[in-house]
Amino acid sequence: MPDQPQPPNQLNIEISEEVAEGSYANLAIITHSHAEFVIDFVNVMPGTPKSKVKSRIILTPQHAKRLMKALTENISKYEAVNGVIKDLEEIQLPFNFGGPTAQA
Repeated sequence: MPDQPQPPNQLNIEISEEVAEGSYANLAIITHSHAEFVIDFVNVMPGTPKSKVKSRIILTPQHAKRLMKALTENISKYEAVNGVIKDLEEIQLPFNFGGPTAQA
């Protein structure tokens, strides 16, 4: 049986183990110029005054807009199954969130 050619629009994507583990982020900082959008993903820990960028993604404006549309679609699908995602402003956090302030 001869080798069958792949369909013209098929893309083979590989992922390394390190990248597949992912990085947790609870803050995204978005900046832009006329040519690109830069999204810095940060993990901010309560009670810690300093945090590091865990990942930086640089996109063209067109790809940034496509990402926004894809996120909007996926959030709608998620909420259809799991219910509405509450925004942080809607959630009442306890006053002692993050525990006591560290002292030296």
